Amino acid sequence: MHADFPLLKEIILFLVAAGLVMPLTQRARISPVLGFLCVGLLIGPYGLGRLTDSWPALELLVIDDPAGVATVGELGVVFLLFMIGLELSVAQLWAMRRLVFGLGAAQVGISAVAIGLIAYAFGNAPGASVVLGLCLALSSTAIVVQLLSQQLRLSTAAGRAAFGVLLFQDLAIVPILFLVGILGAGSEGPVLLSGLQAIGSAILIIAAILVIGRLVVRPLLRIASASKSREQFMAAVLLLILGTAMLTAAAGLSMALGAFLAGLIFSGTEYRHQINSDIEPFKGLLLALFFVSVGMSLDPLAVWSQLGLVLVSALGLIVLKALILYPLGRAFGLSTPVAAEAAILLGEGGEFAAVAITAALAVGVMERELGQFMLLVVVVTMFLTPGLAALARWTGAALARRAKGADAPLAAEDAQERVVIGGFGRVGQMLARTLEESRIPYVALDLDPELVAEHRRRGVPLYFGDASRPDVLDRLGIHSALAFATTMGQHGASEHVVRAVHRAWPAVPVFARARDAEHARRLIACGATGAVPETTEASLRLSLDLLSGIGIPEEAARAIVDERRNELMS
Repeated sequence: MHADFPLLKEIILFLVAAGLVMPLTQRARISPVLGFLCVGLLIGPYGLGRLTDSWPALELLVIDDPAGVATVGELGVVFLLFMIGLELSVAQLWAMRRLVFGLGAAQVGISAVAIGLIAYAFGNAPGASVVLGLCLALSSTAIVVQLLSQQLRLSTAAGRAAFGVLLFQDLAIVPILFLVGILGAGSEGPVLLSGLQAIGSAILIIAAILVIGRLVVRPLLRIASASKSREQFMAAVLLLILGTAMLTAAAGLSMALGAFLAGLIFSGTEYRHQINSDIEPFKGLLLALFFVSVGMSLDPLAVWSQLGLVLVSALGLIVLKALILYPLGRAFGLSTPVAAEAAILLGEGGEFAAVAITAALAVGVMERELGQFMLLVVVVTMFLTPGLAALARWTGAALARRAKGADAPLAAEDAQERVVIGGFGRVGQMLARTLEESRIPYVALDLDPELVAEHRRRGVPLYFGDASRPDVLDRLGIHSALAFATTMGQHGASEHVVRAVHRAWPAVPVFARARDAEHARRLIACGATGAVPETTEASLRLSLDLLSGIGIPEEAARAIVDERRNELMS
């Protein structure tokens, strides 16, 4: 049966690894990326594969066809780029334009030049130096965003700065992969002329795909969705993704670029959230397979004699990127604690560096020994990321305390458009997590000093204060808030808060948690925009009302809340 079913053993080993790695990493609260890299190293030819001559039984645990696994794993990169394009929001990019296209672009550009010059100074070829400079300038979106989300810190100033830089880095991978393809093409004639011709052809192809796609995609998806068959809809989506990827590949560009363009086209349709939900499992498994294949390609013994240099290079990369990002952060208006925290947090290499290096090895831009060395450097820095996050948080807090601003409420002039949450108990924390996942900034108040201290140690924007006092809310800049949400369950206290906020700031939408239907009616009479009776489902509805009330499309808000409901029910 094995002979008739290619990669059967490899598929079984991968599914066993996925079934074990994902739960273990979730329990340990570390990124699955690191787990899959370790699994790939273990079951690859340079792990247990080295021992099969002495212990033939180990062949059952070793993947025999790394090249085949890597080929399938490349689909993970295709779907990852598709998801990046799908999740891009023009409104979000515009709102964060200073951090994304200002700080992010400066960080990638300056870091790439500095790292590339160092690589060239060590005797590497110009093409390899350019690729190394660009890919090592990138950080790990998967690990950093997961860490910030787990700690409810995406809405902090440092979290928003890091996310803005990471967003530009995600955009940068598309031209980086395109450049790798140009360098690997080996066109005759002047390199600059060949590059300009390739770029011109690529622009025409990209423009044609975007124009035709916008005319074709929506009608096709409408026909597929009208069938009421999830399978037919999924088949249409996969056809459009892989079809676009094949078109760009046939034109001499990368499949990943085609998938990214498909994501951009889908992002402008009303089907984007359903597609996001349906594609996520495919993307997760295939991307996991890609990282397993990267782990299998690692050969630590090949650079064992240079292990000290690997560690020094990893630390040097972290320090160099941090030293570049910190002054850039200050130049773009970040405070000293925020700039320091973001700089340390983004010092590591990332998954896209592995993608670019793997692509460069495939087209011959980089020698295998150099690729092995740099892949190990990247992997080491990724393993250090949780420690970097802790160091970044400690450094930011220490600098803030030195500035005597760690425990003071935000001044009104420092406030940005955000949601203000009154009360940070069970419902308040659920609201905060929902806002985190929607990339919506918030700030919270609570009167429990131990609760405040616990969450502030984790970097949560929670302050000690009475949400019923207008002067405290004014210090938080509630006059420019997107909305105010009170999660207090007591009858008198919640009504007093709603009445006070509505009287002082009638233009600010107020959403309230109510004990029962009668309490909800009284809260609305006091000025609440929406009031939802208590229960788990009611808190989910409050999240839905809040997201819709501050301008998130209802379909998007419902998709976010449905995901939260599934998590609570699982």
